[in-house]
Order: sequence, then C-alpha cells, then structure tokens
Amino acid sequence: MEPQILEPRVERLEERVTKLEELPARMDALSTQISLLRVEMHSEFSSVRDELRAEIRERIEHLRAEVRAGEERVMSTIRAGDAEIMNHARMLYEDLRAGWAKMEEGRPPRKRPPQK
Repeated sequence: MEPQILEPRVERLEERVTKLEELPARMDALSTQISLLRVEMHSEFSSVRDELRAEIRERIEHLRAEVRAGEERVMSTIRAGDAEIMNHARMLYEDLRAGWAKMEEGRPPRKRPPQK
C-alpha cells in the first residue's frame, strides 16, 4: 500500500477511536441526567397526585353539602305537605261527623237487635 492512501485511513481511524474514547464519559453524563430526570418526574407526579386528591376531596365535600341542602328542602316540602293533608283530613272528618250528627237528629232512634 502506498503511504498516501494509508495516511487518510489512519487519520479517520484515529478520529473514530477518539470519539469512542469519549463515549463512556458521555454515557455517564447521560446516565446522570436520566437519574435527575427520574427524580424530578417522581416529585412532580407526586405533587400532581396530591393536588388531584385535594381537589377531589373538595369537590366531594361540596357535592355532599349540596345533597344535604337538597335533602333538607325535599324533607321540608314533604313535612309541609303532610301537615296540609292532615289538616284537610281533619276538616273532612269534622264535616263528616257534623253531617252524621245532623242525620241522627232527624231520624228516629235505631232499635238495636237483642243480644243473645
């Protein structure tokens, strides 16, 4: 082989070897960066989970309060309706008794069958 041809090949080979020698240091740096990224991501994900839990708890409490308030409104309406129905039933009963009393006044006394 001629020296002119050999020289460029050796130079390229030296460049490749130089780059390969740098590779372990670059891999160590990359490994460190990946480790730091993992720690940072773990921290951020934990933070996001905590925020979500707090927001979910807050919304659940808000919904519970709304349900309780709605329950109270419904129960109040039911109680008012119950009272109104009972008052109406009492009035009807009193009217019925008064009607019976008037009917009894105009009718001769009933004879009861003899008891055995």
